[in-house]
Amino acid sequence: MKISIITPSYNQGDYLEETINSVLSQSESGLEVEYIIIDGGSTDNSVEIIRKYEKHLKYWVSEKDAGQSDAVNKGLKIASGDIVSWINSDDSYTPGTLQKVVNYFKDENILVVSGKGEVWKDGIRVSQNPGVDIYPNFEKTVGWARIDQPETFFRSSVVKKLGLLNTDLHYVMDREWWIRFLLNFGQEKVLKADDIFVNFRLHESSKTFNFQNLFFKEALNVYYTIAKQNQLTEAKLLETEFDVSCLDTLHYTNATDHDILRKIIHYFFLLEARLKYAANDLVTAKKFVRLINKNLLRLADISEYDKLKTRIALIPLWLKKILNKRNLPA
Repeated sequence: MKISIITPSYNQGDYLEETINSVLSQSESGLEVEYIIIDGGSTDNSVEIIRKYEKHLKYWVSEKDAGQSDAVNKGLKIASGDIVSWINSDDSYTPGTLQKVVNYFKDENILVVSGKGEVWKDGIRVSQNPGVDIYPNFEKTVGWARIDQPETFFRSSVVKKLGLLNTDLHYVMDREWWIRFLLNFGQEKVLKADDIFVNFRLHESSKTFNFQNLFFKEALNVYYTIAKQNQLTEAKLLETEFDVSCLDTLHYTNATDHDILRKIIHYFFLLEARLKYAANDLVTAKKFVRLINKNLLRLADISEYDKLKTRIALIPLWLKKILNKRNLPA
């Protein structure tokens, strides 16, 4: 099987060569790797680095684009492999990753393979990414949709079905793509591997490091769009608490049964309540708690909701911060 890898890049000359080498070195064992680099018109040394390796590339270009989603889409249109993924120009594959991925895809029932990633900051390992999260409860998997994209690989037939990334999204375009996958294909044909596939770098100019509020805003609008387009009462609920926008370039009408969609939305509410509480944003956490209909959650998650609601109501922010500093449960 041939595997297509796309790297979108813009002014990442400090890291790009490491990314390129981590991809090209995977073909040394005879693996067929089709490598595509889409540069957004970098003004640093990125183009010089790319030219150094151009004879090993299927395609590369350096030109102004409309952002990362647009860059990845250019690569997706060119990719001809049986397996497709993209890796950003500040991350790198661990040795042997692509061969392991190909081996997993020899099972024809598998549509997606997702491994793990080591997260590094200033040369220190700080955490580990799980790849994708799959729960026994499908509605929770979609409502809590989590994808660490560099560690996740798709069969090309899936890519053709899903279409391109949405270029109106600049922070959660991969998450929205993952939601689309789940609603189209379910979660049964996703393989979660224990292998470490990627070294993920956090640095001062990375999106993940700097723009959490924008990640939240885009995710909020994606789930609002699902509710709005399917005329769910949850759309009105969101409108009462948040400044939301329907993304008309997304298409979720008749995505699945409305009862399932409602549960998905309420799991999203629960996720955001947890995240905002953990970030000490009690005002926003309370908003999401007010929106949750716990009858749409499973029993184990109702218990978590009840605990979270009690903590938000009883523990003031000043006390929570003290408990956090002392590493005590809050």
